[in-house]
Amino acid sequence: MAPMFAPLRVRNFRLWAAADLVSVGGTWMQVLGLNWLILSATGSAATMGIVVMLQSLPVLLLGSWGGALADRLPARPMLIAFQALRAVLALTLLLHGGVWMIYAVALASGVIGSFEGPVLGRFGSALVPKESLGSALALGSVLSSAGRIGGMALGGVLVGLTGPGVLFGINAASYLAVIAALALMRTGEMRALPVAAPSERGVVAGLRYVLAQPVVLIVLTLSFLLGALGRNYQVSMAAMVAGPLNGTSGSYGLLSTVFAIGAVLGGLLLAGSGRSTLRVLLATGFIISVLQFTSGLAPNVLGFAALILPIAAGAVIFDTVVATRIQLDTREDMRGRVLATLGLVSSLSGIVGAPLVGWLCDAAGPRETLLLAGAVTTVAALTGAVALARVKGLALPTFRRPVPQPA
Repeated sequence: MAPMFAPLRVRNFRLWAAADLVSVGGTWMQVLGLNWLILSATGSAATMGIVVMLQSLPVLLLGSWGGALADRLPARPMLIAFQALRAVLALTLLLHGGVWMIYAVALASGVIGSFEGPVLGRFGSALVPKESLGSALALGSVLSSAGRIGGMALGGVLVGLTGPGVLFGINAASYLAVIAALALMRTGEMRALPVAAPSERGVVAGLRYVLAQPVVLIVLTLSFLLGALGRNYQVSMAAMVAGPLNGTSGSYGLLSTVFAIGAVLGGLLLAGSGRSTLRVLLATGFIISVLQFTSGLAPNVLGFAALILPIAAGAVIFDTVVATRIQLDTREDMRGRVLATLGLVSSLSGIVGAPLVGWLCDAAGPRETLLLAGAVTTVAALTGAVALARVKGLALPTFRRPVPQPA
């Protein structure tokens, strides 16, 4: 079996991968339905940004405690409870209680995510041998992106035929697949992760550890900046479709599907190469930033889609390499708290970036927003490359022809 598919030898990982494929498909069907519902009802990209912010805010406030609990408590019972709660929240959206109910569901989802994220990460790393973790993360990105393709493609059809309510119901049902997979797993076949000493199990100990890792801090900073201004495409794509591209709900569904296809291609490329290195991270961050700038100049939906495809591929590579380096370059007994820090950074990028991008789309226009954000993230990628080169001793890429060396 090829290295990229090696994790599939593990029965527990196969169960988890299959359940994740179904669950991710349901999640993105709900995202599509919810985004279009909000945009149709309010006509405001800023409102969509507020929903993303409400999902992210609890993670910022509670994520560190979620990481500390993940390093102490058994993961499987907690994950079953989290999936059941998420199913209830999806069904709540069927009540059509207006924008305020959507806000409440988004906030509750964020509270669950603040505890669920670190638990998921630590649980996933226990399913495969340590040497297969990089391949498992890359393969997980591929499967998640495939679920996103299916969810967005089917959701793009259903939202026009049945309305968004059906999408919410399907998402609620998809969580049953995760609960079933968790119930069928063999706990004796899971890898036991080391546990920190009692004096190092708290939130403060985890924060102290992360602050002592300069490479991790630079990677997290890049993740924040490119995430805040370069990864909020659920806001900017909808604004471009409803604005300068003069698209429809079908156009939004098309772009969402293209984005998902690009994400699969990016995951396959990374999993096949096995190169989850800092150089790959820096090069990808620069390329997707330049492409984002260029997307602001797209003349029509098809031109925008042509740029969305490589942007999505690069975004998956960038995010997967970030997650891989964060886990492989840190201690396993700090895994939950390190992942909680990554989740905190991601939530902060949503809190800052989603409303900011939405406000800029409303105030300056979607095109101008993409141009500005692309320029800022390009500078950030270059600055991060210089900082990592100094800390890690990396050789920055050059365009000079190599000088032949004597035999």
